[in-house]
Amino acid sequence: MRTLIANALIINENENFQGNLLIEDGIIIDIISGVHNLSQADYNNIIDASGKVLIPGIIDDQVHFREPGLTHKAEIYTESKAAVAGGITTFMEMPNTNPQTTSQKLLLDKFELASKKSFANYSFYIGATNDNLEELVNTNPKTVCGIKVFMGASTGNMLVDNKEILDKIFELAPLLVAVHCEDEETIKANSSQHRQKYGENVPINFHPLIRSAEACYKSSSLAIELAKKHNTRLHILHLSTEKELDLLDNTLLLNEKRITAEVCVHHLWFDESDYEKLGSKIKWNPSIKSKTDKDALFNGLLNNKLDVIATDHAPHTIEEKDRTYFNSPSGGPLVQHSLLAMLEFYHQKKISLERIVEKMCHAPADVFKIDKRGYIRKGYWADLVLIDLNKPEKVEKESLYSKCQWSPFENYTFKSKVTHTFVNGNLVYENGTFNDTIKGMQILFNR
Repeated sequence: MRTLIANALIINENENFQGNLLIEDGIIIDIISGVHNLSQADYNNIIDASGKVLIPGIIDDQVHFREPGLTHKAEIYTESKAAVAGGITTFMEMPNTNPQTTSQKLLLDKFELASKKSFANYSFYIGATNDNLEELVNTNPKTVCGIKVFMGASTGNMLVDNKEILDKIFELAPLLVAVHCEDEETIKANSSQHRQKYGENVPINFHPLIRSAEACYKSSSLAIELAKKHNTRLHILHLSTEKELDLLDNTLLLNEKRITAEVCVHHLWFDESDYEKLGSKIKWNPSIKSKTDKDALFNGLLNNKLDVIATDHAPHTIEEKDRTYFNSPSGGPLVQHSLLAMLEFYHQKKISLERIVEKMCHAPADVFKIDKRGYIRKGYWADLVLIDLNKPEKVEKESLYSKCQWSPFENYTFKSKVTHTFVNGNLVYENGTFNDTIKGMQILFNR
């Protein structure tokens, strides 16, 4: 099967050029610069990409697709469908499902589920607890994306609060350790203070005071201290504060870093002034904080203190989100619109297309050492996205593919549109039409 993507503006490895891509059996076999005469083409399938931008598929290193056990709000099929509609061709999913993914057997069960259901390529984290060190140590670094450690209890009961065990995890981890950093004692004290004053009806705008910058900084500092002590390969998830940027180093090249960090789209887009309008729809952990924090995070992205852009896509039903403060779960759906949100910043001249591709495609591949993905290169898998930068798309409920059927971006009109998404050379999404006959693949790692 030979496919030609012709006459696209290709964005890749800090370059942009008019060119053509030849795909055979799922692999990129040639990249040809210049304009192609389609009348001379002899291929099974030709995509005329004139006027469109071609980029590598987005790699999202942090999603919650809720399967198994929480499928009333999301499942691998629906969320991967939303992901490919948003240009995400690979995702890495978190362990706080039901049952929690804290053993090798449960990890294999998830891979089996995804092989039958996922539109996109996939990997899964194994979750750390206070009593599963042996399972963590037995994880294969070539087939599993990472070990997830909740250093603050966000969802479920996966908090690792035994300091001796935490130290051992950092010492013995055979692969990357990804951490959720919020200090639990600080959060408990802040929660108690606000509960005494407001009961269950704490106003949502106090969320960044309860899950505070201090809680984040204290936990991130500990994670970095442990990583430096044991030379652990550490990846800090969803950084949310200006203060934490002081802990990070931008003097090294990405492939030289032992400590990397991620920022999520919602921490770049929203700030505390948005709670009044959107309420618990933007209740995430770590919390969305001040405009100062938001602006600092964007600068941290541009100066390479922050390495990766992700979503922390974490759907809940709207009925769950509408509960009182302490009963309303944190998280929301983002995979369908994360790329469009970053392209909006491009239209605002805040970031280049090349830098978006670096942070959403190249860097995740490099941070996790993913085999033959994240770049447009000969011999790499053809995970690709075509974008029309000048075709506005309004976010409406009927256009949402996540099972929860709501979005914090509802009624916003983005200036760009994802038109085509290829996964392993297969056209799985084209202008609202999906092909679910071919499933994504388990990704592998060069470790």
